[in-house]
Amino acid sequence: MNLHALRLFHVIASTRSVTRASEILNISQPAITAQIKKFEKELSFSLFKPQGRGIALTDAGEQMEQLAKRLFSVEQQIEQFAYDYLNGTNGHIRIAATYLPAHVLLPTWIAKFKQQYEQVEMSITTTNSSDALKQLLNVEADLAIYGGLPEEYPDTVETEELFQDELWFVVAPGHRYANQQVSLSDMMKEPFVMREEGSSTRERLLALCRTYSTSAPKINLQFNGLHEAITAVIAGYGANFVSSLVVQKYVERGELCRVYVEGIRLQNTIAVCTRKYEPLSAAAAHFIKMIRQNPYKKS
Repeated sequence: MNLHALRLFHVIASTRSVTRASEILNISQPAITAQIKKFEKELSFSLFKPQGRGIALTDAGEQMEQLAKRLFSVEQQIEQFAYDYLNGTNGHIRIAATYLPAHVLLPTWIAKFKQQYEQVEMSITTTNSSDALKQLLNVEADLAIYGGLPEEYPDTVETEELFQDELWFVVAPGHRYANQQVSLSDMMKEPFVMREEGSSTRERLLALCRTYSTSAPKINLQFNGLHEAITAVIAGYGANFVSSLVVQKYVERGELCRVYVEGIRLQNTIAVCTRKYEPLSAAAAHFIKMIRQNPYKKS
């Protein structure tokens, strides 16, 4: 079907005037009339009939007008969608996040972002560092947000540090090391409650022991979730090595206490990772810009 001719028909039908259609489309009346006659011949039925000094739609023309109206309405919607997508007001952002940013940072960031970009869909997968990087590389996520970067990552990954926080040793208030200063070797004799293998914080603790030639911690309890591990320590069992962002409020409320390990002060990097040689969608670029401007602030 000749869509150009259909568009001419649609304008004539909506204005009920070849003259007015000619002015709107900036096409001469004879040219419009010729194309409509050719279109009617293609369809094998008439679209218009004379009515006084003007024209009216035939029965077939009236039905065609309704269909054309729907078609060009959808066209406008597509044009609007394309405009919104290119400007970042529409689209879909897939995020793979480690447990720290997923539970502590993303809820606030997303709420702020959605206030401005309500139509952008967002999917968040909470996982460990290894799997977040895997999802990014396999194009299952548009960006990955880490709380503690993996020690090595491919050259195809672009990493931008957002800010840093401290890593703390914490225990329950009744623990003998609560608010005390101890050696790393003594701390490693305590039972630890930790996340599963692949957790960046767990790997940082093991690397710390290797650096100082200290025996590895006894990980007597292992959870796949950050909240579960912290809850077990609050309940009175073992110690944890965790981002201060996660446990700061528990420490302020007296539900957990820090242990100050001699000579140890580690920083935890919060970063956003993308695929280096692929452009981001406008929506994803807007989201990253927003979190750059709104880093986490401790209360």
